[in-house]
Amino acid sequence: IIEMIQIASLLHDDVIDDSLTRRGVSSINAIFGNKKAIMFGDILYSKAFKEMTQFDEKIVKMVANSVVNLSIGEMMDVDLSDNFNDNEDKYFKMIYLKTASLIETCTYCAAILKGYDENKFAIYGKNLGIAFQIVDDILDITQDEKILGKPNFNDFKEGKVTLPYLKLYQKLHDNDKNYLKSLYKKELNSDELNWIKENMKKYNVVDECYEVVNMIVNEALETIKEYKNSILEEIVLKMTKRDY
Repeated sequence: IIEMIQIASLLHDDVIDDSLTRRGVSSINAIFGNKKAIMFGDILYSKAFKEMTQFDEKIVKMVANSVVNLSIGEMMDVDLSDNFNDNEDKYFKMIYLKTASLIETCTYCAAILKGYDENKFAIYGKNLGIAFQIVDDILDITQDEKILGKPNFNDFKEGKVTLPYLKLYQKLHDNDKNYLKSLYKKELNSDELNWIKENMKKYNVVDECYEVVNMIVNEALETIKEYKNSILEEIVLKMTKRDY
């Protein structure tokens, strides 16, 4: 059920972002067009809610709320792309709603079905989702585009001021802050791209972002440590210690 909701959200997300690829392969909207991609997403949402009726009311409410959060997060992402966002709190709220809330729902519902403390597992899932998205945003600037399956430094051009750019902006002097803002949503030339790279290196932006990831991950693992589940630890490592 959660997988159907996730796929549906990605189908709609690719249409909104005009994305022609997804993890290195052609997106559904690139193959079949936007109209069919939206309808495929609607079908998956409907199927997911039909299947969900067999579960406990607590689970149904949590899943339904996560779909609301996904939609609000997507709207917030679109709104934030209108202008350069220098507010870190808004960034974290957006990635929670758009990405982490669904993972939070997965772990919350799984805990209920298993008889575990669902609130602790909700924290684990929320933190895992936030950390996953931050790593995704870091890889956009550090990874080779052949591995990413899309051009690197693409987020900024698409109007996404992710954590690396927020951290960089916070460290720059006023003139350089204005220069960074002038590059927002622009097709960068080699000099402009090198300026961003050099300043991110100068201010240790990537390392600082990974420190945030590690802090969030450690909180997630601390929350569920009483269960002594190595698989949950492996999931964290796979989702945060990755190169694509």
